[in-house]
Amino acid sequence: MIKVLETITNFWKVKDLRRKFLITLGILTIFRLLAVIPVPGIDREALRQLFSGNQVLGLLDIFSGGTLANFSIMALGLGPYINASIVLQLLTMIFPKLEALSKEGEFGREKINQYTRLLTVPLASVQAVGMVALLKNQNIISFADPLAVVNVVVTMIAGTMLLMWLGELLTESGLGNGISLLIFAGIVGRLPVALLQTGAIRQTLTLFNLIIFIALALAVIAGIVFVNEGARQITVSYARRIHSGGLPAQAGQSTHLPLRVNQAGVIPIIFAVSLVIMPSIAGKYLLQLNLPQLTGLAAFLSTTFDPNRWSYHAIYFLLVMGFTYFYTAVTFNPDKIADEIKKYGGFIPGLRPGRQTADYLSYVLNRITLAGGLFLGVVAVLPSLVQGATGISTLSIGGTGILIVVSVVLELSKSLESQLVMRNYDSFL
Repeated sequence: MIKVLETITNFWKVKDLRRKFLITLGILTIFRLLAVIPVPGIDREALRQLFSGNQVLGLLDIFSGGTLANFSIMALGLGPYINASIVLQLLTMIFPKLEALSKEGEFGREKINQYTRLLTVPLASVQAVGMVALLKNQNIISFADPLAVVNVVVTMIAGTMLLMWLGELLTESGLGNGISLLIFAGIVGRLPVALLQTGAIRQTLTLFNLIIFIALALAVIAGIVFVNEGARQITVSYARRIHSGGLPAQAGQSTHLPLRVNQAGVIPIIFAVSLVIMPSIAGKYLLQLNLPQLTGLAAFLSTTFDPNRWSYHAIYFLLVMGFTYFYTAVTFNPDKIADEIKKYGGFIPGLRPGRQTADYLSYVLNRITLAGGLFLGVVAVLPSLVQGATGISTLSIGGTGILIVVSVVLELSKSLESQLVMRNYDSFL
C-alpha cells in the first residue's frame, strides 16, 4: 500500500504525466456526458423494457456502457470502429500489398488507420439502419417520416465518428490506448447503475449468495491476471560472430521468444458474441413475418440460440475456442518467425533452423492456445452460470467486459510504471 501511494505521489509530481492525466480525465468526462444525451423520438421506457427482457440485447447494452438502453447519440459505441480494425488486420494478413504497407513505419500505420476510419462509416451505417429497423418492428420508434429516420441514422453515425476521434485524441495526448480507455469507461460507468439495481432487490438476496458472487468475481479477476501475464519463454541463441580486421569476436547471446497463453486477447469473444446473437435476432424477426414456410426455421433459431438454454452456451463456448485458434493462427506465423530467427543467425537449442524450428513453434503454440481458448470460453459463459447459481443478475458485466477492464488496468499500470522509470533514468543521467 505504501508503494502504491509513493507511485501515485511521484506520478503527480511529474508535470507531463499530470497534464496527460488531466487530459484523460477531461475526455472521459466528455464521453460520459455525451453518452446520456438521447436521440429524439424514442420511447425510452419501452426501450428499457425491451433490453431488460432480452439477455442478448442486455449484454450489448452492458458492453456499450448503458448507451444502448438510453439510445443516446453514442448508441453504436466503438463497435463499428473495432470491427473495421479487425477487418483491416485480417486483410493485412491476406493481401501482400497491405502487409507491405503496414511495415512502412509511421507512414504505413497512418495509411492503415485512414483506411480503418473510412471503413468505419459504412459499417456504422449498416448497424444504425439495422438498429432502427429492429426498434421500428418493436414499435419503439414512433415516427414514420423517412427524413426523421435518416436524421436518427446520421446522428448515430456522427456519434460513432465523434467517439472515434475522442479515442484517437486520447491516445495521442492522454494515458494509454484511447479506444481501450473509452471502452473501459463505458463498462465501469455501468457499474453504479448495477449496484443501485442490486440494492433495490436486496430483499431477495441472501448473504451466502453474495459471498459466493464476490468470491467468484475475485477468482475470475485473479485468473484473468494470471493468464494474461502467462507466457511460454522459448530460448533463442545466436552464434558467436567473428569480426574481420583483428577485432575481437562477439560472444554468442541468448534471448527469449515469449509465446503468450492468451495470444488472441478479447478478439475471439467479440467475434463469438457477434455471431451467436445474430441467429436469435433473425429468428425473432422471422417469427414476426408470419410466413408458414419460415416458421420451422424461426422456431429452431429462437430455441437453439435462447440465452437461457444450454445449447446457446455450448455453441458460444465452441465459437470462442474456434476463433481463438483462428485469430492466433492469423496473427502469429511460425514459418515467418522461424525464417526471421534463421535470417539473423539464431537457433533454438537442440533444433535445426528453418522447418524444424517452425514445427516446434507450431507444436508449442497449439498446446498453449488450447489452454488460452479454454480459459476464454470459461470466462465467456461464466457470468451466465454465476447468475444461475447466485441469482444476482444485475452485477454481471459479461466475460468480455471483465477481460477488458482487467486488461486495461494492467496495461495502464505498466505504462505509468515505464514512464516513471524512464523519467527517473533521464534525471539520473
